[in-house]
Amino acid sequence: MSKTKIKRLYLIPILSKALDVLELLEQTNAPVALEDVYQQTKISKTSVYRILKTLVHRGYVAQGQNGQYRLVSRPRRLRFGFAAQSAEMPFSVAVGNSVSSAAAAAGIELLTLDNRYDPDVAIKNAEQFVKERVDLVLEFQVEEHVAPHVAHIFKKADIPLVAIDIPHPNATYFGVDNFEVGYEAGALLAQYACNKWKGKVDWVLGIGFSEAGSFVQSRITGAFEGIRERLDQVPADRFLRLEGRGMRQPSFVAVSEFLRNQRKGQRTLVAAATDSSALGVLDAARQAGREQDIAIVGQDCIPEVLDEMRSGKSAIIGSVSHGAESYGPRLIQLGIALLRGHIVPPYNYVRHRVVTPETLGSADPDNHNGTDQSSEREPASAL
Repeated sequence: MSKTKIKRLYLIPILSKALDVLELLEQTNAPVALEDVYQQTKISKTSVYRILKTLVHRGYVAQGQNGQYRLVSRPRRLRFGFAAQSAEMPFSVAVGNSVSSAAAAAGIELLTLDNRYDPDVAIKNAEQFVKERVDLVLEFQVEEHVAPHVAHIFKKADIPLVAIDIPHPNATYFGVDNFEVGYEAGALLAQYACNKWKGKVDWVLGIGFSEAGSFVQSRITGAFEGIRERLDQVPADRFLRLEGRGMRQPSFVAVSEFLRNQRKGQRTLVAAATDSSALGVLDAARQAGREQDIAIVGQDCIPEVLDEMRSGKSAIIGSVSHGAESYGPRLIQLGIALLRGHIVPPYNYVRHRVVTPETLGSADPDNHNGTDQSSEREPASAL
């Protein structure tokens, strides 16, 4: 059978003819008589008449008193707004790329604005989305104190909101289970201390991000709990939180100051809220010549941290992958479900897993395999 015949097997003739009529009306962009449609499409007059009457009934075409037909509405693509966390943050960039690809694959128009890690910009971007009349917003901004303001802007405009990683009032949450990913980071640090240092630990640092609020800070709470359960001999006053804002330079400054006040040889476990913070801690340790006495676990599995682990010489002993490449497909799916009126869970957790130098090998850390230490949350069945 020829390729042409095979292709024709899958065509729906009457649908194809209806699309020809619609396209003609769109190209003409003016009232057209039945006879003109018949002459220009070469479709039988009976079929043209029935197609036009169906399109009028469904509201795509209007018929004037003179009997002519004109296009009055066109199928409209859904339009989502995506507020990116920051073009300077590797994890944010990875999430943005994933969302962009998934939107294109689903035929959804995507308007992307950069929050630039700035609460004032996030508010302006929210106002811009309303002005652009988007159907739904995927919001990735990290300042907890501005979340109610951003959410109010969308609520007033009746625009559904999906909040990424930071909960917002009246929004559907999408992101990691922060306490759980922190707990697994802490468990990894404690196991490292038992294997390498015979369980002797002088300090436990949590490099947090207070402006993101208690929800994200629970990454540090979880990490401390994971360590305490396994190293109960470490005194409570040796657990210390430092502010890193989720960024490299502030984390570097905070840990550099801490190390200046500690003698060399003290063994320190560090749970960082993000991989960018983990890299700042690493910079401080190297500058102070203290890398051999420090073990660091981050969050996000960004490329530079994976390279550090591959080197086999880094104080970064692990990171928790949040699967940035999976954000886009699930966020787009979640947004469509909301707009269709489906009931979705208020909290939608992504899959995450611990990645170490031993589990990296030559494999892509974002592909699941049997050797990885992993903890996963399945997508909600409603989606």
